[in-house]
Amino acid sequence: MPPTEVPDSNISFPQAEEEILKLWEDLDAFQTSLKQSKGKPKFSFYDGPPFATGLPHYGHILAGTIKDIVTRYAHGKGNYVERRFGWDTHGLPVEFEIDKKLGIKGPEDVAKMGIKAYNAECRAIVSRYSGDWEKIIGRLGRWIDFKRDYKTMYPWFMESIWWVFKQLYTKGLIYKGFRVMPYSTGCATPLANFEVAQNYKDVVDPAVIVSFPVDSMPGVSLIAWTTTPWTLPSNLALCVHPDMEYCKVKENKTEKVYIMMEARLKELFKKEEEYTVLEKMKGVDLKGLTYTPLFPYFQHLKGTSVGQGAFRVVTDTYVTDSAGTGVVHQAPYFGEDDNRVCMAHGVVQQDGEVVCPLDGVGRFTSEVTDFVGQYVKDADKNIMKHLKSAGRLVHAGTLKHSYPHCWRSDTPLLYRAVPSWFMRVQHMQQKLLDNNANTYWVPDNIKEGRFANWLRDARDWNLSRNRYWGTPIPIWMSEDGLETVCIGSIEELHELSGVKLTDLHRENVDQVTIPSARPGMPPLKRITEVFDCWFESGSMPYAQVHYPFENKKEFEDSFPADFIAEGADQTRGWFYTLLVISTALFDKPPFKNLIVNGLVLAEDGQKMSKSKKNYPDPMIVVNKYGADALRLYLINSPVVKAESLRFKEEGVLAVLKDVFLPWYNAYRFLFQNIEQFEKEEGEFVWSEESYGRSTNVMDKWIVSFTQSLLSFVAKEMAGYRLYTVIPRLVKFIDNLTNWYVRMNRKRLKGEGGVDDCRAALETLFGVVLTMVRVMAPFTPFLTENMYQQLRKKVPKLLGPNSASVHYLMLPVAREDLIYEGVERAVDRMQAVVNLGRVLRDRKTMPIKYPLPEVVVIHKDQQCLKDIKSLEKYILEELNVKTVTLSSDKASYGVTLRAEPDHKTLGFRLKGAFKPVMAEIKELSDQVLTSFLEGEKLVIQGNEIVAEDIRIMYSFSGEKSKELSEKYEADSEGDILVMLDTTPDKEMLEEGIAREVINRVQKLRKSAGLKVDDKVTMFYTVEPKDHNLAIIITKFSDYIQTSSKTPIRPLTTSPKSSIKKESYELKGAKLELVVTKGFPPGYTSGSPAPAGSVPSSPWVNLCLLGSPPSSFIGSNSAGLLLPPSEPVTLAALGEYAQDIFGLYNTKVELFTSPDRSARLDSVSGLDGSTVFISRWSDTSSDGATTNGFNCRFVDVDVGGKSSSVLLENPQGRQLSCLDLDEAFKNLAKGKKAKLFSDKEKKKEVSLVSLNKLAGQTVYM
Repeated sequence: MPPTEVPDSNISFPQAEEEILKLWEDLDAFQTSLKQSKGKPKFSFYDGPPFATGLPHYGHILAGTIKDIVTRYAHGKGNYVERRFGWDTHGLPVEFEIDKKLGIKGPEDVAKMGIKAYNAECRAIVSRYSGDWEKIIGRLGRWIDFKRDYKTMYPWFMESIWWVFKQLYTKGLIYKGFRVMPYSTGCATPLANFEVAQNYKDVVDPAVIVSFPVDSMPGVSLIAWTTTPWTLPSNLALCVHPDMEYCKVKENKTEKVYIMMEARLKELFKKEEEYTVLEKMKGVDLKGLTYTPLFPYFQHLKGTSVGQGAFRVVTDTYVTDSAGTGVVHQAPYFGEDDNRVCMAHGVVQQDGEVVCPLDGVGRFTSEVTDFVGQYVKDADKNIMKHLKSAGRLVHAGTLKHSYPHCWRSDTPLLYRAVPSWFMRVQHMQQKLLDNNANTYWVPDNIKEGRFANWLRDARDWNLSRNRYWGTPIPIWMSEDGLETVCIGSIEELHELSGVKLTDLHRENVDQVTIPSARPGMPPLKRITEVFDCWFESGSMPYAQVHYPFENKKEFEDSFPADFIAEGADQTRGWFYTLLVISTALFDKPPFKNLIVNGLVLAEDGQKMSKSKKNYPDPMIVVNKYGADALRLYLINSPVVKAESLRFKEEGVLAVLKDVFLPWYNAYRFLFQNIEQFEKEEGEFVWSEESYGRSTNVMDKWIVSFTQSLLSFVAKEMAGYRLYTVIPRLVKFIDNLTNWYVRMNRKRLKGEGGVDDCRAALETLFGVVLTMVRVMAPFTPFLTENMYQQLRKKVPKLLGPNSASVHYLMLPVAREDLIYEGVERAVDRMQAVVNLGRVLRDRKTMPIKYPLPEVVVIHKDQQCLKDIKSLEKYILEELNVKTVTLSSDKASYGVTLRAEPDHKTLGFRLKGAFKPVMAEIKELSDQVLTSFLEGEKLVIQGNEIVAEDIRIMYSFSGEKSKELSEKYEADSEGDILVMLDTTPDKEMLEEGIAREVINRVQKLRKSAGLKVDDKVTMFYTVEPKDHNLAIIITKFSDYIQTSSKTPIRPLTTSPKSSIKKESYELKGAKLELVVTKGFPPGYTSGSPAPAGSVPSSPWVNLCLLGSPPSSFIGSNSAGLLLPPSEPVTLAALGEYAQDIFGLYNTKVELFTSPDRSARLDSVSGLDGSTVFISRWSDTSSDGATTNGFNCRFVDVDVGGKSSSVLLENPQGRQLSCLDLDEAFKNLAKGKKAKLFSDKEKKKEVSLVSLNKLAGQTVYM
């Protein structure tokens, strides 16, 4: 294998993604993955077709990301997943663009240019942005087939639409009706009811009260309220509620008399003294009264006998007492209820005169002579002015309300009667609900709430549009309407007409006639309407595969679809039309699983708007941060649960900083250490067979956590809950980078020996590889980037079938590698560490400064055992000297009290807050302890949750003052942590020494030095007598050992320096200068005082030749021989390999430096020197020492003497943590103190033991 390449430290994620795109192109990766999975179980997926008249926005990107993740995941689970892109190319979106371009105002303009020319213009723009879409979608990492796309304008797609329609027609589900429908004047066509909900806007409309003089009551008028003055010229009746109270009321100021609902007097009068009630009656008493029309245009419709004709009062219970005057003006051809009521009362008839004096674009026709040619909304003011001059305007005001607008032209919708073709849906309501119940939605509340409610009120569907660019409705009809033929295929039309078409658009189909079956009658002509484009998208499961003309078996084997996904706005759009058509055709739901996403809004919460420029261009964001960052930002947000997301660019940056960079740095750190390992030990190769065998507890933890993650992801993705997966993956990255890698840096660098280093590297490699594989569907670029480097170390992944991470199957959790006990213990250890950090932050005590003690209190002994097993990590992470475990909170005088969170609880409880607050403050320690352990807390009927209160800790008893000054306390769940925040002088000095180490390491890093570079750090301190200079001298060994850099005072200017830097530290100026090479005598170390030897049996070790380049230390080391059992030759050799960093290197043992006498026996080793030689090395420069090679102290434990090493080999000082462990072993796990005198009056700290090298300390 080629030498290991360390990934670039200055990665540009967007640039790296561009390189991955090139790799995928070279591999033809998407098509290759499909070929590899051919023959596997099919996972069917429908892609909702977008309109191609604009570029992708964040809504498309979000839905596309969800689809890409789920389909990539399905592929990784061993399925064949065909992914074809679709385009909605017909209908209003395209026509509206052409109308704007050509200045078309209405049907007469299209008639002038001709349908053929008009449709040619439409055809020319439908693919205008398709190239941009393909480029942008590809740049976002989505794998979908554009070459085998479908467009709703393809003849084979349109033919399947005809087939679907004929099936419905044959089943008796299609009829023609004249009904009041929502109508777009901007597009000159009626719309379906479900389209109305797509674009509501707040508008200010006129609100007027108009008088209608009663024929039989001179001087008395009925008064009606309306917000649509433009409908008043078409008024034919007034409606009142039959059972409610009405009154004849005199306006005192004008003495005019009106009839209105008693409950609505406030609509006209502000005060009671403004009016006088003259008479009361029921609404039914008003029925049949006739009145003077507002306008003369349709006066001829007034009845000549009682209870007939127009301009009379009718009754219906739809009238309410919540708005208006209780008298509702009726324009039966401009309101659905108006039409129903007037039909029921005979005001209008099915075959009677239609009072709808508007043209196709909403302008008054010639019947309305006063306002002819005026657009209805523009005419409102003129109508009000006319009524005022006629004395019929009682009151004029305005009303702000939500009103439906056309989703395409953005013009206000009108309700008007139009002839249309309908699909019967109402009778299917229960079937629709039953089929909906057999689908799975995320989130479920949309399915059971908004969507199910819509189905319960499902109305017949207006399928027809009076437009041009669309699939023509395949109905041919005779002029007299008595003969109708519905066509279901191109061939059927050919058989009946003799014409074989290759394109099914209006300019071709409208020319085809079908001979009448009745002799002598003219031929049948096609009706002029085209299909609503929603009918086409709702039929895409069949039409995209040209069913049933082709691919019959393939379709039937994969229907319903396994998965679809779109935005919440499609609950009344695509989701609805899919379900209606599939239920009508097959009585089946069209899909099994559905993810509904919410809306992506601008940062200010408004709808994203190009004109307002209130959001960043998606491609600028991608080019700045990368597609993966944008994908993860969108998926890890409320928008995946059908809630709204306020898009913030800094959120994408946060993903980069908080997730990708730490993850990438851990991956890079892995390869840095593999490179170093290979320099000394040869090639590193990873195999799954050896993965997870390490016995190190942190290795077992991260492996177990990884396997648990795989189980979790498999379970949640099976439930399509993307919103639970991403937070868990983000937490995993935190555990990997901020816990495992950071806590095992020394092991990964080889400081624990070759076997330990290999185990750590294999563990980290396996975890990173597993992570890359499981994250591949979510972040396809970054995972591919990492995988291409990782696979070079895995022989099994070097073949062409493993050339991309996206070819691989997703890893499956291995139950044998899940250690629940280890995960639990580490989780508890993390809780203690996190709490300790919080307490340090609270007291502004940096981690560099050591503290005496952390106390962990928990009543469960198992919890304390778990924490005890990982005690050394707590000591290191919190930089404390002692961890004390206890199950007795009372012994420390700790009591709990609670304070209410005023903002959270006050907002929720409103007026009930004060008494609840008082009770919270009185809660006992026992109650609060139970609450922390999970028991429910209810106060005055209100359940209290964790966010409602703040738990505070205080100390009680005789020592309360002393304890409160000594300890700072906090808890997480039922773990209580107390931190002793009273450092002594020695600890404060050690903290400052750590600050110096930090500056040394910073300078090494900025100078670009590697671990094995041999350099010296010189320093000066100003002022010279500052305490910092004394501390550096006192802790020089500690600084050198921790930074692996010799440090010396600067007395003369060095001949050549690599870099220098000045720092402000504790009121002094510290200048550091780094130079090449070690100082004289550094590699010889600093042995114990001449001639001194430990009280324990010992042997000196001397390495012949130079130590490895990465090894910092000398050739001289020592070994304290175990008193109980003799050391073996093999063990002695392994110890020498470990202590001198000779990993995987064969060594020989001699009794003399000239290799003349080989060591062949361990008897008589005590007090001798053993010379270590690497195999084939002929060097003979081994030095000997008078006495023991390393510094040590003898330890008197109750009269028994032992020894503890302070360094090994010479020049490599043992850390305080290692020393603490050694002394704990001597004390058999108990807490111990060290003294320099027999009387045990002069206590010594671990950091000051070097001063006592060669002497005895007393425990």
